[in-house]
Amino acid sequence: MDKLNAAKVFCRIVDLGSFAAVAREMLVSPMMISKYMAQLEQSLGVSLLNRTTRRISLTEAGERYYAGSKPLLDDFDELDEEIAQLGKHVKGILKITAPIDFGGIYMVAAIDAYQRLHPDVKVMMSLQNTHINLSEGSYDLSILVSNSLDLGVVAKKIAETELCTYASPDYIARYGEPQSIQELDRHLCLHYIDTPHEDYWVFNVDGEEKKVRTTWHFASNNGRALCQAAALGMGITQAPQLSVANYLQQGKLVEILKAYRIPALAIYATYLQRRFIPAKISTFVNFLSHYFAERNEQTTVDYSAKTEAATKR
Repeated sequence: MDKLNAAKVFCRIVDLGSFAAVAREMLVSPMMISKYMAQLEQSLGVSLLNRTTRRISLTEAGERYYAGSKPLLDDFDELDEEIAQLGKHVKGILKITAPIDFGGIYMVAAIDAYQRLHPDVKVMMSLQNTHINLSEGSYDLSILVSNSLDLGVVAKKIAETELCTYASPDYIARYGEPQSIQELDRHLCLHYIDTPHEDYWVFNVDGEEKKVRTTWHFASNNGRALCQAAALGMGITQAPQLSVANYLQQGKLVEILKAYRIPALAIYATYLQRRFIPAKISTFVNFLSHYFAERNEQTTVDYSAKTEAATKR
């Protein structure tokens, strides 16, 4: 029996909560995962897991075995990475997660540029707006658009964006432009589902953050859909400036309620703190920092040039 691999299987079962999830991750059958566990428990002479049809829990022996083996396996993985990189050749599978809109709009091009430099790094990206606990081990890296971070993670700021409120010129012509946040209850609002702010929009009032509950007219968990709806005049939306940059440049959306804009939100690349950072993580994070810095400068210049040209016309 390969006890090292069996111990890895056991720890992943604990991390992910089911045999099926581990089987999908390792691209094997659930029966193979059961076989690994049976062999491990037989070799140790104890049961590590309590199994029912609904859930899996640790026995006392399982708790001790997990607590002892997990750090050793992490150290072994780090040692593998360190030795493999002595030849300065970056490779491996990099598993990342990012917000749906930011990942869909910006990350694919960034990953393409990175892989041109490091073709032996395979990148698997999952797009979701839910909170990800990196300590569970499913991902190496998490992209966050936030000003609050979990403890125990390293956060590298790669960009920032303003959270602003927008409407189309057509909407403003039909319904008027709200001059204060108190007027929003008389307007059609486009709501982003599944954000940390839930049913509220966030504004800056006299230097303090104020949440305003809006009554939505159209809602979606996709920022691009909301931007398109706003551009069509369906209502007012609140979104990161990065998501609406093209609409602003084309004049399809304009910012409103500027006096209530909150401070810029930072965009971080986060990963777990550890003694040794695999090159696939460190090179990717450093690349993102330079990549978005260059794109931000270029976008600023292009937007300023278009604004100046429009003013002259």
